[in-house]
Amino acid sequence: MSARPEDPVTTAGWSAQFNALGDFIRAQRQLAKLSLREMASMTSVSNAYLSQVERGLHQPSLKVLHSIADALQLSTEQLLKQGGWATGATDSAPVAEPVTGTEDAIRADPRLSPEQRTALLAVYRSYVASA
Repeated sequence: MSARPEDPVTTAGWSAQFNALGDFIRAQRQLAKLSLREMASMTSVSNAYLSQVERGLHQPSLKVLHSIADALQLSTEQLLKQGGWATGATDSAPVAEPVTGTEDAIRADPRLSPEQRTALLAVYRSYVASA
């Protein structure tokens, strides 16, 4: 039995998605003023691997994506969504109001430094916890 050749249209589609995800990760890392080496240290992933992910040359596992999202102070879903990946929710399915909508907005605001995000999240959580 012979293997089927890869469909160039499908391959191009996947490549475009990996490139979009990598571009988004690189942009967020740069906005956070993190070097590749600093982010590698925060995620326990090698510099070379992160570089390959940012260039769309490697498919990161969900575990690696979660580590990257944490380092960038984003949710994994935000990372996937902004990178052009569907997360399984359909428009016809009922969607509950996200509990962390405010937290997601704070994490996604490119005008805030990582330190400012951390401080705002702490203040917000202190108000919500006492409510």
